[in-house]
Amino acid sequence: MALTGIQIFKLLPKTNCGECGVPTCLAFAMNLAAGKAELSSCPYISEESKALLSEASAPPIRPLAIGAVDNQVKIGGETVLFRHEKTFVNKPGIAVMISDAMTDDEVNGRLRRFRELRYDWIGLVLRPEMIAVKNESGDAGRYETLVKKVMDETDAALILMSDKPEALTAALKASSPRLPLIYAATAANCDTLAALALEYKCPLAAKADGVENLTAITDKLTAAGVKDIVLDSGSRTLRGAFEDQVVIRRAALVQKSRSLGFPTITFPCEMTADPLKEALIAATFIAKYAGIIVLSDFQGESLFPLLVSRLNIYTDPQRPMMMQQGIYPIGNPAEDSPVLVTTNFALTYFIVSGEIEGSRVPSWLMVMDTEGLSVLTAWAAGKFVGDAIGQFIKKSGITEKVKHRKIVIPGFVAAVSGDLEEELGPDWEVLIGPREAAHLAPFLKKGL
Repeated sequence: MALTGIQIFKLLPKTNCGECGVPTCLAFAMNLAAGKAELSSCPYISEESKALLSEASAPPIRPLAIGAVDNQVKIGGETVLFRHEKTFVNKPGIAVMISDAMTDDEVNGRLRRFRELRYDWIGLVLRPEMIAVKNESGDAGRYETLVKKVMDETDAALILMSDKPEALTAALKASSPRLPLIYAATAANCDTLAALALEYKCPLAAKADGVENLTAITDKLTAAGVKDIVLDSGSRTLRGAFEDQVVIRRAALVQKSRSLGFPTITFPCEMTADPLKEALIAATFIAKYAGIIVLSDFQGESLFPLLVSRLNIYTDPQRPMMMQQGIYPIGNPAEDSPVLVTTNFALTYFIVSGEIEGSRVPSWLMVMDTEGLSVLTAWAAGKFVGDAIGQFIKKSGITEKVKHRKIVIPGFVAAVSGDLEEELGPDWEVLIGPREAAHLAPFLKKGL
């Protein structure tokens, strides 16, 4: 049972050192009880107190990992019902279903789309991460062969789906280094699959008919020593599954239910045969509150919006979306092409780069790290000023890409031009660009 703030306070060192980020141990204890702080933030807590406080400091929804290090899907660890309260922590894994009853062409097509459907977005790569491999044939050898094929041809985090322990055992022997999710323990096979999960040190899904029946299975699994559990309430309608997601999240966060304090898995692929409707259902579960979402297939026109939606929902609202600092070529620029500089606020980048593309004037766009602030905000904060911009330009390597020494700065920060010229030296000419990005096209077309 979770401890209160006062109970936690009694176990703290009471140094009031402030190194945890709050001024007093009492304030830290209250934050710890509310799930707003990590126990590791206290540098002076004793090992005895740490052991006693482990339950109080643990996230109400247990975090777990599926997959190898280079493509590891982390789910769970959530502490809030609504994103604006704090932030959502671990974005849901998106999986495609592949069955050993499918033809080779079907399997190969889905594996190809898994590998190819990746998108560069604001300095990130958006992609699906998981493949659910289902044993529909009942043949353990055939299933093992398919799992090995998926392993050989992709870096996917795996979900192994079978109601036959012998098929799961064969598949686990081949795939256990990737920590696959074993699906699924039920009231009938709970003991057998718990033993498999413990032997191969893999997470295990628990499935029941309704949320009420899940608790008996999870309690039995935890008693057997299985800690990493994923919940499937068994609902295969949008309304039923949505209600179950909300009930499970509220039970874990509000009612402090340890029996339901685990991430969930949903199957839009089993809720409809319409691909577009399936995408809409998946979007619902991205928002509330699936840990894994299994789709029947991947198509670019439906997968891309889901990936962007997931990114937006699981981006910390207190941190702006940022581009990586660097030099971005737009339109195959050459050594005599214009060079412009701006901040790494994602919206600024997209607006400026879009206007440059629209001008059809190949250019070099230098994006400076201003911690995600826009041009005016970064200037006001002292992060987009003459000396800082000058240091960035000199270290960027732009002189290896162009033969001229002209740099265009946004018109709104024309006041920094003097300091920038002084920082860069007499070889450079600082040009004042337009105040609005919409005026970049005519500015560039005039020539520099």
